[in-house]
Amino acid sequence: MKINNKFQSGFTLTELLVAIAIVGILSSIVLTSMSGARDRAKDARRISDIKQIQLALEIYYDVNSSYPDAIYSGDPLADYVKISHDPNGDEYKYWGNGQNYHLGAVLQETNKLLDDDDDYSSPGGFNGDSSDCAGGAGADMCYDMTP
Repeated sequence: MKINNKFQSGFTLTELLVAIAIVGILSSIVLTSMSGARDRAKDARRISDIKQIQLALEIYYDVNSSYPDAIYSGDPLADYVKISHDPNGDEYKYWGNGQNYHLGAVLQETNKLLDDDDDYSSPGGFNGDSSDCAGGAGADMCYDMTP
């Protein structure tokens, strides 16, 4: 005697394609939201690095009674020293004249700390609120500090 089983186990091709499409949509949403978190983490690292460099500059000042000088080339946009590297490999900017300095990093995301930074214009050096340290469209994206 032969018994016919009307119910077959497994998934149809349509069900598999729908499941794959749903997983693809969810993964793209997660990856998109994570890129903003990565940028914020890199900016937090930049701000932390600037504060660490500031501490090193204060120790240098205590020992030498002056801050390190910038290298003067005659080109206002090149009259700053590029020190260390941020998480993207870009360089932090430093300008100093012995008794004053200007230290900056370009951020990727708008940050409320940008309202509290110095936006200092270095004489003969970089400007913390200009194209050499801005994120474009006239937006101030430079986290910069002075003593």
